[in-house]
Amino acid sequence: MPIIKSAIERAKTNVKANERNSAQLSTMRTAVKRFEQAKTAGADNAEDLFRQASAAVDKAASKGLIKRNKAARDKSRMAARLAK
Repeated sequence: MPIIKSAIERAKTNVKANERNSAQLSTMRTAVKRFEQAKTAGADNAEDLFRQASAAVDKAASKGLIKRNKAARDKSRMAARLAK
């Protein structure tokens, strides 16, 4: 455990940021999985789910949770799958 006050505060900040980032990543992954499952099942709302998943991927990339190239790759794969 840290002893210095600034280190204690930084540890608390790191915990909060970790929770926030984990939640954001989880939201993104869930959105992508929902789209994939809907497309596999042939659901009618696949296009709406694609938009939500694409937005979630963009948001994660803008927050620095995933790299921009990964975001582009994921969106490209989802778009190709939607077009099939």
